[in-house]
Amino acid sequence: MKDFDGIDILLVEDNAQDAEMTMRALKRAANASIYWVRDGVEALDFVRCRGAFAERDRRHDVKLVLLDLKMPRLDGIDVLRDLKSDPETKKLPIVIMTSSNSERDITTTYDLGVNGFVTKPVQVAEFSAVVGEIGIFWLTVNRAPTP
Repeated sequence: MKDFDGIDILLVEDNAQDAEMTMRALKRAANASIYWVRDGVEALDFVRCRGAFAERDRRHDVKLVLLDLKMPRLDGIDVLRDLKSDPETKKLPIVIMTSSNSERDITTTYDLGVNGFVTKPVQVAEFSAVVGEIGIFWLTVNRAPTP
């Protein structure tokens, strides 16, 4: 049985290198507890405590979802649409972290209720700084409603 208690951030990212850099930056900046899934299907299963995550206690919800857009099986827009249309998960903070800089992606995700949209910087140092700032803001500065 896996221990899913105390997870601060659900990272939904299909690129292993981006995921590793993101997790390192978040742990360094915000000392965050992070769980990584590689596609949208796994993300929905994690949030809804089903499939491989059926043993996860839903009372220990994540504080933030960092969501990539372009992924196999189920893309980030479909995950966002699903989570924001469900009364049980619509208040869950979701920040898109993607290589896309498309105005269409930005508009679509905000129309669906995303809480933030970040284009991943190309330079490693800038990437780490931006991810660290995201973690600090969402885990220490932002106030969220009590579930």
